[in-house]
Amino acid sequence: MNRIKNNNSRTTRSSVHTSETEMNADNCQLINENKPPDIKHGKENSWVAGVQMFISFLLAGYGMVAASLLLDRVQHWKVFEEVSEVYILVPALLGLKGNLEMTLASRLSTHAHLGHLDTHLNSLVIGNLCLIQCQAVLVGFLAAMAAVAMGWIPDGKFSIGHAMLLCASSVLTASLASFVLGLIMIGVIVISKRVNINPDNIATPIAASLGDLTTLALLSSIASILYKSIDTSIFLAGVIIFIGAALVPICGYIAWKNDFTKQALDEGWVPVVSAMVISSAGGLILDYTVSNYKGIAVFQLVINGIGGNMVAVHASRLSTTFHTGQKEGSVLGNTSRLLLLMVIPSQLIFVYTIAAVQAGHTSVTPIFILIYMSAALLQVLLLLVISHYMVIWMWKLGMDPDNSAIPYLTALGDLLGTAFLGIAFHILYAIGDKDSDLGD
Repeated sequence: MNRIKNNNSRTTRSSVHTSETEMNADNCQLINENKPPDIKHGKENSWVAGVQMFISFLLAGYGMVAASLLLDRVQHWKVFEEVSEVYILVPALLGLKGNLEMTLASRLSTHAHLGHLDTHLNSLVIGNLCLIQCQAVLVGFLAAMAAVAMGWIPDGKFSIGHAMLLCASSVLTASLASFVLGLIMIGVIVISKRVNINPDNIATPIAASLGDLTTLALLSSIASILYKSIDTSIFLAGVIIFIGAALVPICGYIAWKNDFTKQALDEGWVPVVSAMVISSAGGLILDYTVSNYKGIAVFQLVINGIGGNMVAVHASRLSTTFHTGQKEGSVLGNTSRLLLLMVIPSQLIFVYTIAAVQAGHTSVTPIFILIYMSAALLQVLLLLVISHYMVIWMWKLGMDPDNSAIPYLTALGDLLGTAFLGIAFHILYAIGDKDSDLGD
């Protein structure tokens, strides 16, 4: 999101964050000519906001349940069994929805509130699609390198074929997923604005709902196809990596020349790469927990996804509050309380959905519900507190939270969710609940 110093972006952030002495006469004229619509986001009816968020969380949750069922199935595929580093890629690539698509949704939601979708839609679409494509390919490559390193360090074994497979799978998955999901996000925000729905409430969960399933399906399919050919030839993997490397500078240049994405390109790399590292650490935990607790895989995406969705909505709404010149509330304001109230019913719906289809080798017992819900509540509470202070801190430092906050928060959601879920299953096993109820 560019600041008001850039004439073409025409945002009003500088009217709040920059002193009058920093604005020239031309900028002031642009503000007057292009005033955003009177959107009273801060006075939004809590009941309406709650309904919008809960419905979007349900849609997102069922998307994550579907992704969890898919992970439960593909974990038995040969490529996952023979190249276990693919597990390390799962949180990192699924985390791209927070690094890229959910961040894109947050940026465009703010643009919608500021009225820019009506006047600069084409520029916003082209710039943002090129931006997330550039980031996706580079982060996909870095995630593959991290997976190779994390797989090599414990045993000291290195396979060039496996390294090429991981790199090509990661790059192609990240590229295709970011392009498809980016188009969908643009459509969702444009439509929600036209039907008078606050995009801050629905855009990021929808990005998450489609992101997990799409990314995991692509990663599993691509890795499986490449695994069948990697022993005889690495040509296909090499071509994929070469094309990905060529896309980075081309898309990066287009995004840098675009007034709406230049600042995001400048500010976005540290959060995206840092989030990838955090998610890869979560992947290392996932690799360990899946090997030791067979019933855990199907719940991992659900607890991570719901936590990430809730904190993304919180960060998106708080960022819009600053951009539109309103005053932030307390740590546990209306939005935070609404989100905390949604944790238990949301998790119960998805846990019993998983149980109803008899997935994950796990029966839902009262002790399981108690320990699982404790982990989920603690995760969301910590994320909301961190989100509140992080967004305020970024704004005071002159950073745009739309570009920087959500990658950190969703990555932390993955790390905390995976860790707390592992602890929950460890406790269940420690107290003896490890018979047919938990994966045997």
